Amino acid sequence: MAAVQKQKPAEASKNYKGFVAGVFSGIAKLTVGHPFDTIKVRLQTTDSTRFSGPLQCVLQTIRNEGVRGLYKGATPPLVGWMFMDSVMLGSLTVYRRLLAENVFYRHLTPHSTLGPIKPPEKEGPIAATSHAAAHLPSYGHGIAGIMAGFTVSFIAAPVEHIKARLQIQYSAKKSERLYAGPLDCVRKIYGAHGLPGVYKGLFATLLFRSFFFFWWGSYDVFSRMLKDRTNLSAPAINFWAGGLSAQVFWLTSYPSDVVKQRIMTDPIGGKLNDGTPRFRNWLEAARAVYREGGPKGYWRGFLPCFLRAFPANAMALVAFEGVMRTLP
Repeated sequence: MAAVQKQKPAEASKNYKGFVAGVFSGIAKLTVGHPFDTIKVRLQTTDSTRFSGPLQCVLQTIRNEGVRGLYKGATPPLVGWMFMDSVMLGSLTVYRRLLAENVFYRHLTPHSTLGPIKPPEKEGPIAATSHAAAHLPSYGHGIAGIMAGFTVSFIAAPVEHIKARLQIQYSAKKSERLYAGPLDCVRKIYGAHGLPGVYKGLFATLLFRSFFFFWWGSYDVFSRMLKDRTNLSAPAINFWAGGLSAQVFWLTSYPSDVVKQRIMTDPIGGKLNDGTPRFRNWLEAARAVYREGGPKGYWRGFLPCFLRAFPANAMALVAFEGVMRTLP
């Protein structure tokens, strides 16, 4: 056990790596994924009378607003994704270690006190788990994912709220838009409704990110499988496991994301004068989606989201794991 106690301070001293590497993940994710996200949000928050499908939405956006229209609302997530991925992946790294040391360690190595501890491999496809958390079961990674998702939700909720409101401003003329930009959007919402207005959709965000269990649990499954059954390099494993696990995540979480977007783009009303609020809570928004589109309504806009999930998250995790391996 002395060896275990010695290892803990060394592991804890490297907690900073996940937070630094997460910044690079956020940059990669936004660069590749934001145009897909804009199309997704527009399809999620309108009915078929405006856009018949993803392709028509892309063409109409480019025709009316130019290519820059696909990057509308990119400023909040550019800053936000850097910060959010730093917090999410940094806290994920910490939670993996804490779970490994305090919850799963004795369960998985019951005879460790009877002899020397076999050190984990120094290099692996998941750089963030190359030491203390290397023995976590896949569901342990999933639990760490839920905890990291809840942690980052308090940053993600306002960022995604502001981004969504900017993305559904369809006018090409700035003078016809309610919000001139992200700071103006925050200022107006905060001025009219205070902090609760800025944090509109927090519960929906927490619920949505509980599905991180499937993302990070499957990421570990794919990483182990690719390492054991292929000769792929660590970056290649990160790419494929990152892309595939992101698609697992969206297949399980997408309906909750549709409801979240409805809540975040619902008029707030009051002094803001942006319309009359439609939903008092998450359940009302979920019922409205079903009432307007049936079961298919929960999957509106899924194609651009699914297409975005693989490249954006694959590159994000290649960047994250690569920086994790590089940092001292």
